[in-house]
Amino acid sequence: MSLLVKANETGREIVRVTPASAGWNFVGFSAYRLEAGESLDLHFDDREMCVVVLSGKVSFDTGAQRWKDIGERTSVFDDVSPYALYAPPGTRVRVAATGAGTGEAAEVAICDAPASGRYPVRMIEPSQIKASVRGEGLNTRYVRDILPHTETAESLLVVEVRTPSGHSSSYPPHKHDADDIPRESSLEETYYHRLNPSQGFAFQRVYTDARDIDQALAVEDHDVVMVPRGYHPVVVPYGYDSYYLNVMAGAKRLWHFKNDPAHEWMLEKR
Repeated sequence: MSLLVKANETGREIVRVTPASAGWNFVGFSAYRLEAGESLDLHFDDREMCVVVLSGKVSFDTGAQRWKDIGERTSVFDDVSPYALYAPPGTRVRVAATGAGTGEAAEVAICDAPASGRYPVRMIEPSQIKASVRGEGLNTRYVRDILPHTETAESLLVVEVRTPSGHSSSYPPHKHDADDIPRESSLEETYYHRLNPSQGFAFQRVYTDARDIDQALAVEDHDVVMVPRGYHPVVVPYGYDSYYLNVMAGAKRLWHFKNDPAHEWMLEKR
C-alpha cells in the first residue's frame, strides 16, 4: 500500500484520509477549498475535530456560537499563525468562506481523532499559538504549535511547519511508534504538503529499522503522506519552499520521539 495520497486537482474536496482508508485507528484528515459564499457542514459522533483556517476568511457556526470573518492569511506561506476551531464529538460545525468582500476563496483543514467529549468548543487564535525555530543551518525550519499536548484536547496533536528552499525537515529522521514513554510515544501521523511556487515538489521517506516499510515519495502541492510508523524525514529542493500540516494521535496524547541512531551524530556539537 502506498503511503502517498494524491490530491484532487479540482473540486471542493482536496484530499481525505480516514482511519479506514489508512488502515489505522486514530487519525483522520481532510482539506477543502471553498469559494466565497460556499459552506461546509461538519459533524462527528465520536471524534473531536480541529478545523484549521489555512488561508482566506471564514465564518464558523456551531448553532450556539458564531465567529465571523476568521482568518488573516492569504497563503500558508504568510508569516502569520492560523486560526483554528476545536470542537468535541457531537458538535455540528458549519464553515462558510466569506471572502470578506473580496470574493477570495478559503482553504480549510479538518483534523479529527477519537474522543468522548470532555472539552467544549473553543477558538484557537494566532496569539495563542507558540512559534519556534528548530534545527540550524540547512536543517532550519519554522514551527507553529496549533494544538500541542500542553493544550486541551483528548487525542489530537496539530502542528504546522514551514521549511525553506534547499532545507531538510523532520530531520534527523525520527519516529514515534513505540509505547515507551518517556523515551517514545506511539502516534499515527499525516503530513499535508504545500509547495511554493505550487508546481514544486519535495521528497519524503518513510522507513522502519527492519525496512518492512521503506517508501521514498515525491510529493506535490496538496498531497498527503501517511506515517503509520517509522522514521519520516522531508527534503525540499532548491527553488521551492515547503509547508506541511501535521496531525498526530494515538492511545496516549504525548509526543515523545526517537531519532534514528544512524543519523543522530549530526546533533553533536563540533
